[in-house]
Amino acid sequence: MSTYLKTNFDLNNKDLVSVIDELPLWSAPFGLKLLEKINYQKNITALDIGSGLGFPLLEVAMRLGQTSKLYGIDPWETAVERIKAKIKIYGISNVEMITGEAEKIPLPDTSVNLIFSNNGLNNVTDINSVLSECKRISKPGAQLVFAYNTDRTMAEFYSVFEEILLRNNLKNKISLMKEHIYQKRKPVEEYVGLLNDHGYIINEISHAHFEHRYVDGTAMLNHFLIRLAFINSWKEIIPQEKQNKLFTELEEGLNDFASQHGGLKMTIPFALIDCIKAGE
Repeated sequence: MSTYLKTNFDLNNKDLVSVIDELPLWSAPFGLKLLEKINYQKNITALDIGSGLGFPLLEVAMRLGQTSKLYGIDPWETAVERIKAKIKIYGISNVEMITGEAEKIPLPDTSVNLIFSNNGLNNVTDINSVLSECKRISKPGAQLVFAYNTDRTMAEFYSVFEEILLRNNLKNKISLMKEHIYQKRKPVEEYVGLLNDHGYIINEISHAHFEHRYVDGTAMLNHFLIRLAFINSWKEIIPQEKQNKLFTELEEGLNDFASQHGGLKMTIPFALIDCIKAGE
């Protein structure tokens, strides 16, 4: 009997319930576009850079099937262990996890047919080192495809933030804010130049966006994702002794914006870059 006919899942099993959130809300819009662009083939070796909690790595693994071997690399050890738990529950046998940084990928030269990354390449420490490693491990003609949110991400928020900084005579902190944006969300043209420098040929660049909507700024600032992934970097821009005052003003400013516009909308534009390693 085929193993896929064994569907006796126990929905009271804590291990099962802990891993069925395989489509994280933040990463899903990027990842769904990424899944459309991957060149699915049998008998290939693939690498996911910045695997996070396992999406889209495990989805790609299941779509490629047992003839292919996949690796996921991420320095976040706790997340890697979470992925391993999902691998066990899902019954996936073609994925191997690597706890480490993409600046030093422990795979042989010219061994990989596909590299993909969902909001991972834009978060590495040294993009040049990572792209050098991608070039080293990739076979000629290998696909490199990645998605990331671009520099106009949540422009609605940053507009209000900039107003608050100006109002409090912190014009010099605006450059810190813009540097923070640049470090995580470099212009597409800059990525194209880096890819070309490392021997990649661009096949296609596509753009899309999605929106996160909140009733007001209070709801947004208290949202778990915002507290987990954004607020610390915003706090670094503001002197510690002024954080309470400025965040109160920021919250009020966002609430005013929401009352004038029927709610608070945060736009997240993103780019998907699809390229291949030039033949050698």
